[in-house]
Amino acid sequence: MVMHTTATNSKNQAKAISRFLQLLDGVFPSGAFVHSFGLEPHIVLDFVSDKESLKQYLENIIIDQYQNLEFVAVKKTYKLLEENRLNHLVKEDEKFSSMLSLEYAKASKDLGENYLKHINFDIKEKIVQEYFELVKNKKSFGNELFILSAYAYELGLECDTFLLFWTKKSLINIASASLKISRIKPTEIQQILFWFDEILEEKISSSSKKISNFNPLFEEVIFSHLNLEPKMFAT
Repeated sequence: MVMHTTATNSKNQAKAISRFLQLLDGVFPSGAFVHSFGLEPHIVLDFVSDKESLKQYLENIIIDQYQNLEFVAVKKTYKLLEENRLNHLVKEDEKFSSMLSLEYAKASKDLGENYLKHINFDIKEKIVQEYFELVKNKKSFGNELFILSAYAYELGLECDTFLLFWTKKSLINIASASLKISRIKPTEIQQILFWFDEILEEKISSSSKKISNFNPLFEEVIFSHLNLEPKMFAT
């Protein structure tokens, strides 16, 4: 992919990137969420109990979830932004929300709107301006991932680079939750997260070209333990 550039001056560019990194930090209460994809019942049922099983669990999230949904959606978003196809972007935004559970979709929309309040300044790319305006006027759903993708595009970040940042942020948030509900050591969790640096680029580049929302992690825990549903971590 050819790197595009914006007319943003260096001072504002630094400010924009700084704000983007803050929004990606799920620990800071500017607004972030990540679905657990069944981490709690996996731990309770002893499917996840040590370093290796947690690593496998997180890798399965990438394979079963991200490669078939989030990665595909972001790549489509970038392509539509590059081709200046605003109407199609709005349709993909709505389509993405329909693939999510009700609670997940609502959280995604709420955070997308919250992000927009913080990043909608000095936007130079016309297509990004128009998309943000539609979201503000309630004419596009405004999923969190679409808002962040559009902003990353505005900043000149390549698609795969943005996905690398976003995925690592999500994995950190999910893995950190295991600190409270498992006996896995913090140093082991840190080692797992470092290991993902070795494989993420390949996983992103080899993601599916077709969106799917079937995730075996959900099916496994819902049928095994009906009282332990996947939860959403939010700040």
